[in-house]
Amino acid sequence: MPTIHVIDADGAEHVLEGDVKASLMENLCDHDLPLDADCGGSCACATCHVLVDPDWAARLATPSLDEQALLEEEASYQPGRSRLSCQIDFRAELDGLRVTLLPRR
Repeated sequence: MPTIHVIDADGAEHVLEGDVKASLMENLCDHDLPLDADCGGSCACATCHVLVDPDWAARLATPSLDEQALLEEEASYQPGRSRLSCQIDFRAELDGLRVTLLPRR
């Protein structure tokens, strides 16, 4: 199975077996990582905001206009790295993806 490397808000690294039939957000929640996902993946909030490792950011699809608008409202927004994990479809080609979780609100 493809893996996901996650750095939590305390700096601890977690290596997860990723489910390619789920979004990144679903994978993170399924492994009980500290991530809020208040809207359940409908791109209506930004509580699943993560920072994607710069080496991986270019490999992902460009954020939609709705996703980008939500991200830009976040104080922790980082251009080129910020993504909503609900909008990233995890797939085998993303084996080794590295993301960092932000502190919970």
